[in-house]
Amino acid sequence: MGEAVITARRQADGSVVVDVRGSLDAATVESLRETLLETLQRDRPAVMIVDLTYVTFMDSVGLGALIAGQRAAQEIGARFQVRNPNEFVHRQLRVTGLTELLGVSGTRHFGL
Repeated sequence: MGEAVITARRQADGSVVVDVRGSLDAATVESLRETLLETLQRDRPAVMIVDLTYVTFMDSVGLGALIAGQRAAQEIGARFQVRNPNEFVHRQLRVTGLTELLGVSGTRHFGL
């Protein structure tokens, strides 16, 4: 199982960026889920951005945590956006039909 470092920071415009580094799997995903849900409830940002630039691996439990974050954001009227997934993660999001739901941005167009 991998390791992940997850940090949240508020930007000047009031949005919150959650930076994720490392591997999102069963051993690490609860930290992401807690960060997303607690930050949304505590800070109530208009926009939450999850930056996956440095995510090296993500499985279905990682996808589940992102969906939980999206749903929690929707409940408080916040916009939820995933940005900069690598090719592997982007493919997972595309194959599962989650790119639009998760507001994926900053992606390169990868071939199949």
